Amino acid sequence: MSTNSSSTDSNTPDSNSTESSSTSAGSSNSTETVGTRQERFDRGLAVLTAVDGEAGQRVVDALADVHPELAHQIVAWGFGEIYSRPGLKPRDRQLVTLGMLTALGGCEPQLEVHLNAALNVGLTPAEITEVLLHTTGYCGFPKALNATFVAKKVFGERGLLPVAAQ
Repeated sequence: MSTNSSSTDSNTPDSNSTESSSTSAGSSNSTETVGTRQERFDRGLAVLTAVDGEAGQRVVDALADVHPELAHQIVAWGFGEIYSRPGLKPRDRQLVTLGMLTALGGCEPQLEVHLNAALNVGLTPAEITEVLLHTTGYCGFPKALNATFVAKKVFGERGLLPVAAQ
């Protein structure tokens, strides 16, 4: 990963700082030390690698020459702070993510990454297609169909077709 966290700006803590944030869950005065910029990045990279494997790293690498700070934030914040929280299991986070990306529409590249991630964390093709069917009632057929065709591509690449009927 070529986007280490050595560069900083006025909105980003430097690599030697420790950031504290108030949390509303639990007590109103509790603070949580989230670590240095580099520690958050390292924690996030470990989670990203465990969940997305090479696909996640490819996204980060693709941003290196155009927006390395976005790559850093995806890793450090998205995976180091949010995805690594204990409140949901990785498979449940992927269920939510699949539903949200389907609802948004136009996110097919990200949906492809997260379909692979969903399989990596233990969801089955049958569970994934059930999620996509469930989105139809909330998002409509066009978005559910688009997501299903991305799933078909991912399943085909992984040798998981045909999906057993439920």
